[in-house]
Amino acid sequence: MAASRLPYPLTLTGDGIILREWRSEDLDDLVRMLDEPEIARWSPMPSPFDVEAGIDYLKRCYQSRVGGRRIQLAITTDGARPLGEVTLFGVDLGLREAELGYLVDAQERRRGLASGALSLLSAYARSSLHLNRLLLRIDARNAGSAAVAQRCGYRLTGEPPILQEGPYGSSRLDTWELVEGQAGTRRDRLKNVAARRYGRRT
Repeated sequence: MAASRLPYPLTLTGDGIILREWRSEDLDDLVRMLDEPEIARWSPMPSPFDVEAGIDYLKRCYQSRVGGRRIQLAITTDGARPLGEVTLFGVDLGLREAELGYLVDAQERRRGLASGALSLLSAYARSSLHLNRLLLRIDARNAGSAAVAQRCGYRLTGEPPILQEGPYGSSRLDTWELVEGQAGTRRDRLKNVAARRYGRRT
């Protein structure tokens, strides 16, 4: 990896998930997915999210990807229709850290897509980009996103919340960090859920 550039193009696969670059033909799916109050509530997305916003979004995504400033991939199960997005940004190669984010179409939630995509990109960031500190910023009221973070091995750091303004008001973002060695597979996440539900068995 060059000193100031992230790899482009990029495709990551695993656990029945294919992460791929956004394409211009994804515009309709992107607009439908992001024009959703629950996404606007927890992120600085424009609301309503219309075709013009979608065109600007894809243009900025392409420029950031070609410029090597962030990784921004569509979540799919077949390499075709986008069901969500996972990103890696704010990379500091000196500190060897970066921030990640994720979102999933309202109609596709509770399928493990966010967990699978986050684990896949987290593992890539550690193994291929050699980043040691991977962070998430999540509003404490966003229970669904916090549950994804926990399943993928992220833990609260106790750092002071970060204030973020969005279309639906302000958010107080807690910082989560991936615990060493915890970017697991889907099988690992299922074992963790079972352990929490039934307790450890010997």
